[in-house]
Amino acid sequence: MAKDYIAVIQAGGKGTRMEEITRGKIPKPMIPLNGRPMLEWQIENIKKYGIREFVIIIGYLGEKVKEYFGDGSRLGVQIQYIEEQEPLGSAGALYFLKSILRVPRFLLVFGDVMFDLDLNRMMDFHEGHGGKVTLLAHPNSHPYDSDLLVMDDNERVTGILPKGKKRGDWYENCVNAGIYILSSEVLESMEEAKRQDLEKDMLKPLIDQGEVFGYRTPEYVKDAGTPARFYKASREQQEHVWARKNLERKQACVFLDRDGTVNRYKGLIASEEQLELEDEAAEGVKRLNEAGFLVILVTNQPVVARGMCGIEDVQRIHRKLQVLLGEQGAYLDDIAFCPHHPDKGYPEENPAYKIICKCRKPATGMIEKMTEKYHIDLSRSYIAGDSSVDIQTGKNAGLKTVLVLTGQAGKDGKYCVSPDITVKNLAEAAERILTEERSERYRNDRL
Repeated sequence: MAKDYIAVIQAGGKGTRMEEITRGKIPKPMIPLNGRPMLEWQIENIKKYGIREFVIIIGYLGEKVKEYFGDGSRLGVQIQYIEEQEPLGSAGALYFLKSILRVPRFLLVFGDVMFDLDLNRMMDFHEGHGGKVTLLAHPNSHPYDSDLLVMDDNERVTGILPKGKKRGDWYENCVNAGIYILSSEVLESMEEAKRQDLEKDMLKPLIDQGEVFGYRTPEYVKDAGTPARFYKASREQQEHVWARKNLERKQACVFLDRDGTVNRYKGLIASEEQLELEDEAAEGVKRLNEAGFLVILVTNQPVVARGMCGIEDVQRIHRKLQVLLGEQGAYLDDIAFCPHHPDKGYPEENPAYKIICKCRKPATGMIEKMTEKYHIDLSRSYIAGDSSVDIQTGKNAGLKTVLVLTGQAGKDGKYCVSPDITVKNLAEAAERILTEERSERYRNDRL
């Protein structure tokens, strides 16, 4: 499939926010990150997936890019250049692709985005959904200053919430990460090379037409467009975080229960007003994020089956949860919930959800689904929760189990089962998990 793609990299910006590093002597994509320009890291990561033809859009100090990369033969690729004579925004220079493009689709990457992705998955997603554009959707630790995607249950993008503007009460932490697959058809409406904004001028009309989808992935993607984020990306590359997060590799995950573990236990929660974070829960999630663990919520929500609220209400509660975590620099990689309950006889119950299912904990359906989706190594993974149901779920799935003494603190009495680890709260759970992980790596290094 990769033979049907070319890669286009937007490398023409001045990079004002990075002047303390560039000193006006090099363009932002040429800043050395651990011995290689950022642009070279991008090319190498794309090349791994069979894409060999590149178009680099250059502008400010563009001659520095051409001098370094030439025709690309040194890296085993072919490079053509589009040179902006004047700034054309984030999309204007794409007009010139019309005379270059000989394939039905292209990968578009912004020059300050560092990543290590299994691009085969993204290309498969694009082909399978049939839209004209696929955006890479990614959770991050600073959703409050990022452009966020609004998507429906079929991963169709229905809107973009720009940073800096009022977004309403709650929103999903799903960032537009600056990596796209576009059909060549999107270029047909471009009649001249003029300044254009990718989101406003090109994507918004396509979103309105239902032609844009969001590919969700927890892999390594980082906007390195500020000094702080650049230095963090550099450190994470040295620590092999980039490579470990690639979904070609088996992933370590911490599955989390919701009520009593991440948020305060208040019985069944049917509205977002009832949701409050547990003390130090965000800190625990943040530490797991930073250590490279996937963090996935798996929660039974019988409120739907009992008729206390609908699916949309549960999703709204989860959006609030994501906002509260994001305000403290933490995020969930995904959320799975079971709306079913097998027992009948509740006054307002929803018969459609009154079934015996494979997803309701202690059954392992939610974990199995996430394991397949994210290539999870269950032998290296954990589940943390406040009930015997969570511990039994972990035993059934082959996970290491952590009981937190918040919420029900294991006193629900539903199953006679012992956890592998017992801790005060989610922050302490993260500390114990990370200690075990460090010990395991030390043992492996000595073998």
